[in-house]
Amino acid sequence: MKPIRILVTGGTFDKEYNMITGKLYFKDTHLPQLFEQARCTLDLRVQTLMMIDSLEMTDDDRKLIAWNCRRSKEKRIVITHGTDTMTQTAAALAKENLDKTIVLTGAMIPCKFGGSSDAFFNLGAALAFAQTLPTGVYVAMNGRYFQFDNVRKNRHTGFFEAIDF
Repeated sequence: MKPIRILVTGGTFDKEYNMITGKLYFKDTHLPQLFEQARCTLDLRVQTLMMIDSLEMTDDDRKLIAWNCRRSKEKRIVITHGTDTMTQTAAALAKENLDKTIVLTGAMIPCKFGGSSDAFFNLGAALAFAQTLPTGVYVAMNGRYFQFDNVRKNRHTGFFEAIDF
């Protein structure tokens, strides 16, 4: 199996919880520990681009993500991303028309929250989808994958859904 590039951008996925102040913050990505815990044997190339909340993501940040996707030697890329603007970044990446399979994923609950987090499940699904889907840009959440232009976050249910349901 060929290597998969993992690009880390932050989002709820990688947030830490300060027990004293009750606030969420960023420190380091949790991906290496998650891959070790999962006994993952895939050839993964993890690269942290930024550690920000996706609500703070700018067009320049999206350009940086696109630039890294473009220059990546790997044809399969998974991007961890905040859920609030994941679809905007997916649309920006689709405009690049790259000959790669790019899957964005995230979490509604930080991975540091353990068993109540969806991070572990979403990451595993994204890796599977990245290995099996054809060239294109996708969002993988809640065990499903969606084309970049046919997905939205339902802010009432907390789930991602197809637009043309």
